[in-house]
Amino acid sequence: MSDVNKTIQKWHASFRKGTDFDSWGQLVEAIDEYQILARQLQKEVQSTTNSSDFTEEQKKTLGKIATCLEMRSVSLQCTQSTEEFKLEELKKLETIIQNILTYNKEFPFAVQPVPLRKILAPGEEENLELEEEEDAAAGAGSTEAFPPRAPGTLLPRLPSEPGMTLLTLKIEKIGLKDAGQCIDPYMTISVKDVNGVDLNPVQDTPVASRKEDTYIHFSVDVEIQRHVERLPKGAAIFFEFKHYKPKKRFTSTKCFAFMEMDEIKPGPIVIELYKKPTDFKRKKLQLLTKKQLYLHLHQTLHKDS
Repeated sequence: MSDVNKTIQKWHASFRKGTDFDSWGQLVEAIDEYQILARQLQKEVQSTTNSSDFTEEQKKTLGKIATCLEMRSVSLQCTQSTEEFKLEELKKLETIIQNILTYNKEFPFAVQPVPLRKILAPGEEENLELEEEEDAAAGAGSTEAFPPRAPGTLLPRLPSEPGMTLLTLKIEKIGLKDAGQCIDPYMTISVKDVNGVDLNPVQDTPVASRKEDTYIHFSVDVEIQRHVERLPKGAAIFFEFKHYKPKKRFTSTKCFAFMEMDEIKPGPIVIELYKKPTDFKRKKLQLLTKKQLYLHLHQTLHKDS
């Protein structure tokens, strides 16, 4: 079986898993599956390499499927929603995913792919180190208009379960020597297993609230989408700091930080920043700076006794 067929098979299995959870009323699990699959499809849509196995038209269809998955997730989270996207409607997309390579009919729903700025692959980013300073200097006094970033994708806290613990992380601030020059800074938060595989839906914060000296302030709560007791051994929570480069018109990861399971305890925590590319397997870590600049968080644990 070719790689592309394996990818399609994997997407189809994830889609089925999500709709099964959905039909059984396991809404938290369904939302997880839908959002992880939507992100995988969006990554494929954004792929700019010539080696992509999908045509532009097929990518457009994948982007629309991702939009429908997001819409169903929102319907499950907002019970008051008037624009409900029903499970029966979502199920109509199963054959399209399975037959994406040969599908040539009109898409069944009037939706558009989610417009995302270009996100660079880690390898591409490494070649841009020299341009980092230039861009920052240009961005500092630049009045060039650029499209506002979509608001964050933070998720609500999971329902409590007896004897289980939920974690809220307040991202307070990050210390950077060129904090004032970062445009549209935000954080991407993910929970990965020891092999770097997503355990939860990935979340983006809104753009930071303010900049002050060498600090960018967020003051935003992130609800980790899995009970602490259900996080596997060796898992870690990652924080990727991203910012927009108007000259290049893309969003780039500047640095990252992570928290391991033994660091989960109530109260403030300060964690070190590492150079990109983000190393989700935590094998080749390089500190961003020798200066006393860190990511400042505050942890709150909620236990339902």
